[in-house]
Amino acid sequence: MKTIETIEEFEACKNQTGVVIYIFSAQWCGDCIVLAPQLPEIEAACADAKFYYVNRDEFIDQAVEYDIFGIPSFIAFKDGSVVDTFISKNRKTAEEIIAFVNGVV
Repeated sequence: MKTIETIEEFEACKNQTGVVIYIFSAQWCGDCIVLAPQLPEIEAACADAKFYYVNRDEFIDQAVEYDIFGIPSFIAFKDGSVVDTFISKNRKTAEEIIAFVNGVV
């Protein structure tokens, strides 16, 4: 999974053709740490989507723009537009994330 490094990259990646999933996370987030080992499995199960890691602390303006108040949170873009979100303060399971992505793809 590629990590978004710049605002320009944030904008460019979400505008790709097809489904793009941004995973907003942070190094200090306990739920994010628990989920991290499962991310390769999630990516493999959702091969029709492109996944990107967004550090919420480094992209706080974008987190505010997309109402990211709990992490990890997921935003699905299709051809540059938000098509769905999976945002909450609750811990998310791999199964829930896979269902969310497959519902968008």
